[in-house]
Amino acid sequence: MTVNEQKLSALEKTIGIQFSNRDLLKQAFIHRSYLNENRGKELEHNERMEFLGDAVLELAVTEYLFEHYQKPEGVLTSWRSAVVRGRSLSDEAKKLKIDELLLTSRGEAKNVGKAKDLLLANAFEALIGAIYLEHGYKNAFRFIEKFLIYKLSGIIENGENIDPKGRFQELAQDKFSITPSYLVLEESGPDHNKEFVVSANLGNKEISRGDGSSKQSAQIAAAKAALVIFDQIKL
Repeated sequence: MTVNEQKLSALEKTIGIQFSNRDLLKQAFIHRSYLNENRGKELEHNERMEFLGDAVLELAVTEYLFEHYQKPEGVLTSWRSAVVRGRSLSDEAKKLKIDELLLTSRGEAKNVGKAKDLLLANAFEALIGAIYLEHGYKNAFRFIEKFLIYKLSGIIENGENIDPKGRFQELAQDKFSITPSYLVLEESGPDHNKEFVVSANLGNKEISRGDGSSKQSAQIAAAKAALVIFDQIKL
């Protein structure tokens, strides 16, 4: 099994970037686990390219924010974090059908949920690295602008950059002089696809619940739910 040439060409057409070095493009989609099951192949996995792409991505988003928004550092940092977070990258990877190009071991191929999203996010960053290596920073910036930065206005409008846990804590301390706590109520599923249900509490009172594929994401969901009903909370 190798990276599908027809699908590679379709990706190039979608992103509007052609590669003369096809091996460079292919490398972006080769996970380390694939090589463990296919020893002897003259291929390199995408981890170094992902490392490079991550740096290019952060610089590009930082540059864009600096040039377009006159906001304090803290605000710009939160906006950047919302744009480049793993879920944001994996969503774009799916739109580009990178999941159909990614080469992994048979075990990794069975991953779903958070584990699969991480693979896709890493491959998206590796693709940025490949674009940078063959076409330079300007073209990498244009790719990032077109396929990632476009969502910035929606993130700002919907308040997706706001940290729900931090905001809930701020309001709770101001109104009740209490710091919220979180309690895992349920934990289910296999190790590679866990699901957690968490409660957000003020003192001994449960305020809301949230679920997610990690304790952290479940806590964030619970904090979001608490913020929705915050004006109605009475202790």
